[in-house]
Amino acid sequence: MALPVVAIVGRPNVGKSSLLNALAGRMISIVDPTAGVTRDRVSVVCEMNELYFELVDTGGYGIEDTDQLTEHVEQQILYAIDQADLVLFIVDVREGLAPLDGEVARLLRRFEREVILVANKADAEKHDPQASEFFALGFGEPMCVSAQHGRGRADLIERIVDRIRAAAGEQPAAPVMKVAIVGRRNVGKSTFVNALAGQDRVIVSEVPGTTRDAVDVQFVIDGRTFIAIDTAGIRKKSKMSSDVEFYGYTRATRSIRRADVVLFMIDSTEPISQVDKKLGATIAENDKPVVLVINKWDLAKGRAGSDDYAGYLDKVLPELSYAPMTFVTASKSKNVQATIDVAQALFKQGSIRVGTGRLNEALRRALDVRGPSAKRGIKPPKIYYATQVSVHPPTIVLFVNHPSLIGEGYRRFLLNRMRESLPFEEIPIRLLFRARRRATSDSRETTQRL
Repeated sequence: MALPVVAIVGRPNVGKSSLLNALAGRMISIVDPTAGVTRDRVSVVCEMNELYFELVDTGGYGIEDTDQLTEHVEQQILYAIDQADLVLFIVDVREGLAPLDGEVARLLRRFEREVILVANKADAEKHDPQASEFFALGFGEPMCVSAQHGRGRADLIERIVDRIRAAAGEQPAAPVMKVAIVGRRNVGKSTFVNALAGQDRVIVSEVPGTTRDAVDVQFVIDGRTFIAIDTAGIRKKSKMSSDVEFYGYTRATRSIRRADVVLFMIDSTEPISQVDKKLGATIAENDKPVVLVINKWDLAKGRAGSDDYAGYLDKVLPELSYAPMTFVTASKSKNVQATIDVAQALFKQGSIRVGTGRLNEALRRALDVRGPSAKRGIKPPKIYYATQVSVHPPTIVLFVNHPSLIGEGYRRFLLNRMRESLPFEEIPIRLLFRARRRATSDSRETTQRL
């Protein structure tokens, strides 16, 4: 059973995103004094009084977007209203009734949706009398709230619950897998997400930097629910022109951490940039399984074959040399489903536990090929045995007499050998080296991520 939808609608800069964050109880939408920050539909599942519903933030109606995306933003607002069971119509009590408020009111009457009129920025009781002029909008008495300070939040929640009680659903099942789609600007992330969702869920434009928030989009395959996280395009920090870009970058990196698998989207028509390399390093540092999604392949495949391109990526992104690749044309939905299949395979790999016997057999074979090197005047370190202690990522502890004597080169050799012998050939492995005797001075733990 689909959850009821509560959409937050209003003109620009009345506090829609602040209200979504206040009701959700955490930071979901970017909040900034700049009008028009929100462009896409940003949604979150909320639970209030044991009732569940989807809360949707929208862009400001009537915004004159600086990137000529006004029509796209308004189309997303129309989608949200059309799907809504209840609309929170937000106005600004301090600025008073504005012509755009009237336009929003006329729009809502056209859709004939149930509406709660919310007068935001009423930080104190002295502001409440100013809300009376909003009666003219035709949606009854406005509820005075302050999204920033929490005033009126409990009363608004009670009103929302009363209105949706009949339609409210049960707690939704957890998604099978969350995938974060990341990449630099204008590589086709939003086009890919819309292909997955089967609808224009996020704005697609040739304008770089269109997506600003991290947008969670639900899609279903074979009756199973997945979450795709569309993220803002990344560029060099030195070129970020506003706080909004920085917030988008922060949310993109946070999305990597909360994803089960990362889809690292690369534009095949452009050379790998420093931004791509930095993003690849961030993915590797977070030990995330990753699919290298080579987009716009229809435009590039005549210049190079897939094998040649794979060799090129191995050289420029060596820290992700284990990652599988897919070659897609997101604008035509080509190989989009295949990419999700690969992501599911990586997620499955990450959940495997290897028995101690098999693990130590792999270790023995690696040691037979090459053991740790000795340093001048010091005996070579001795590795006794290994055990797997966790999954996602697979984490293996190796007990050693002197962990600090394990050099970087040997750690990398050992990881590569174990990757060949164990069912983790396409995902990161975390190795932890521990001293077998806690009393030694070398008992500290060293970590290798690859």
